[in-house]
Amino acid sequence: MSTLRNSFRCLRDLRATATRPSRSSASSSLTASTKPNTRRTFATTVRRDDFRRLEQAAEENSMETTPEEATVKFPYLRPMPASPSYFSRHIEFNDSFVLVQDLTRKYGRLPTIPPNLAERVAWKTKEQYRLAIGEAVKARDYAACIGLVKRLNQIHPDIMPDEVKEGIRPFKRDINIYLNTPKPIPVDRFGRSHGVGRRKSSTARAWLVEGTGEVLINGKTINDAFGRVHDRESALWGLKTMERMDKYNVWALVEGGGTTGQAEALAMAIAKALAVHEPALKTPLRKAGCLTRDARKVERKKPGHVKARKMPAWVKR
Repeated sequence: MSTLRNSFRCLRDLRATATRPSRSSASSSLTASTKPNTRRTFATTVRRDDFRRLEQAAEENSMETTPEEATVKFPYLRPMPASPSYFSRHIEFNDSFVLVQDLTRKYGRLPTIPPNLAERVAWKTKEQYRLAIGEAVKARDYAACIGLVKRLNQIHPDIMPDEVKEGIRPFKRDINIYLNTPKPIPVDRFGRSHGVGRRKSSTARAWLVEGTGEVLINGKTINDAFGRVHDRESALWGLKTMERMDKYNVWALVEGGGTTGQAEALAMAIAKALAVHEPALKTPLRKAGCLTRDARKVERKKPGHVKARKMPAWVKR
């Protein structure tokens, strides 16, 4: 009987445990059902209160506040960058590029004019733009940006919006080289014209005056100044091609470099002085190559090289 009584008691306890919820499960279910809502409501209330405080402060104090005062009044605020590009390495370029893209999408359908009729503008090169903003801009990105800028510059000037003009302004050079006019070289009261020429590291200054064909270079005759026949012909190439060898006297000063560089620099100086006396000869002299500056120079020697390109002989041991 005792064994049977104990069995009924255990069965009754098991039923009571199954039907009655425990305190821990009830608390967990209450937390799961009510806690998220409480958190969400509290967070929303805090944000709304912050916005209300900001609106009231803006209405009450129209004057600007210092960062210390703003920190005391609004402890929940945090400083925000003025541009999304703040977190990138190219802040100014990214902002300018995005602005140019927006202008292209907004005004890309406006009437344009042919490139030869548009205003000639001297655009900044990649190196000049890098120095202007102080950022290492990639060549590919700058090429894409300057292409859009040139496209915007072709908009008809009568209907070009002001924001387009402001958007492409950072890419313009400060000085428009296409508006520069050459300074005229006059003939002085003694009938002399002056010309300057350069080649490699040589510089030549020549004075031309009507005469019998005498040539003095650094106080010497041309035969004493240049021992090679090729250098003599190079120095007087402008007079020879225009058949003016016996019409003008030449007095020149040359310095720097070697005989070849001095002779070619003198040829350019004489051609410039001849174009002052006879402006009609400027085009033939340019076609003859006397007025074109030759920018080629000797390539510098590199460390570890014998010369500019030559490397020392390879030795296995």
